[in-house]
Amino acid sequence: MSSTCSPPGPRTRPPPWAEPPAPGSWPATKPPTAPPSSKPRSKKPPQPCKSRRWRRQRAENLPNRKRSWRKQPVNNSNSKIALVTGGAGFIGSNLIDALLAEGATVVCLDSLLTGRASNLAHLGGEPRFDLVEADVIDPLPQSVRRTRFTHIYHLACAASPPHYQADPEHTMLTNVVGTSNALRLAEEKGARLLLTSTSEVYGDPEVHPQTEGYRGWVSCTGPRACYDEGKRAAETLAFDFQRTGRADVRVARIFNTYGPRMRADDGRVVSNVICQALAGDDITIYGDGSQTRSFCYVSDLVDGLKRLMDSDVTDGPVNLGNPDELTVSDLVERVLALTGSDSKLVHLPLPVDDPRRRKPDISRAQALLGWSPKVELQQGLEATAAWFAEDRRAAWKGVAGKPQPSPGTRTLITGVAAE
Repeated sequence: MSSTCSPPGPRTRPPPWAEPPAPGSWPATKPPTAPPSSKPRSKKPPQPCKSRRWRRQRAENLPNRKRSWRKQPVNNSNSKIALVTGGAGFIGSNLIDALLAEGATVVCLDSLLTGRASNLAHLGGEPRFDLVEADVIDPLPQSVRRTRFTHIYHLACAASPPHYQADPEHTMLTNVVGTSNALRLAEEKGARLLLTSTSEVYGDPEVHPQTEGYRGWVSCTGPRACYDEGKRAAETLAFDFQRTGRADVRVARIFNTYGPRMRADDGRVVSNVICQALAGDDITIYGDGSQTRSFCYVSDLVDGLKRLMDSDVTDGPVNLGNPDELTVSDLVERVLALTGSDSKLVHLPLPVDDPRRRKPDISRAQALLGWSPKVELQQGLEATAAWFAEDRRAAWKGVAGKPQPSPGTRTLITGVAAE
């Protein structure tokens, strides 16, 4: 005997306004308190998707709207969770030491192209520090995106001519794409961002000393343009984010800086002269040595960066540098006397677009930040020469210059930072 049966249909519950079932029957639904309304339910019109483009357009229409970053704590170092891009470099590593000394939690993002992990090796056991190896022009790693940053110090970019001219495209992308990535992260987290710009935005200046209002004399096609114009573009991005209320921004224009952890091959005049004098090599002077520079010791600069970050200065950039101007020839004489070297002087042609004079006007920093450099040049040169001498001795013993274990892109080791 055969029979056909249709597949069972889906079980359905009676509507809530149906008659109550008999005792013990299924389902035991409770009677409603009131019959349903016979009026059709009104549907809300679809809401527009609040995409990034929508937010950007709204920001342009409402430039003065209040954002969450205005309520962020900025002066309590114990609550500070800081990202330092380019933190394995000369200035960045010294800044990280200062932030950790104040009780901050710090994450360093560095590609290690020009930065050195050895600059941060002494922080290997520090629970409030982590190093993430990544390039700021790439999408930011998830370990960084998940962190509740309150402050972002954006230092990432090769800053010496041999390094930034070696790959000008990457230099330009770091200044534009990398700065955009850092600003978008600041917008997302409600963090305050400090952009380190440069005195190179003044080019080969015709005004001395250089104030923040001076627009500069810059070539957009020369061999230094990837850095000079790149930093000008980075400033433009930063202040556009500031004007439209998307991020809380500070901009520092850094003049010549020197001190421990400089690279011997970075092509800067202080490191060149000291390393050549210590090695007994000929001292290279570009041009006749009459060009001037103003040298700021790194601890003074770090103090200025911290003061600017914690300030309310949002109406423009701030020069940070030492206003004491001296010629390159004077610097060479000081280093030779300090090291006791009998190195000979060799003059080479002056590079294209190399500034003839460089001296900052720091009256704005003095008035708004209460900042001025304190370390005398002789004292700073002694400390820098001692550091290079120790670095040379360590290299002879096979300690310095060894590649450090790559930390990769790691999850933060501090629990307070993860969202």
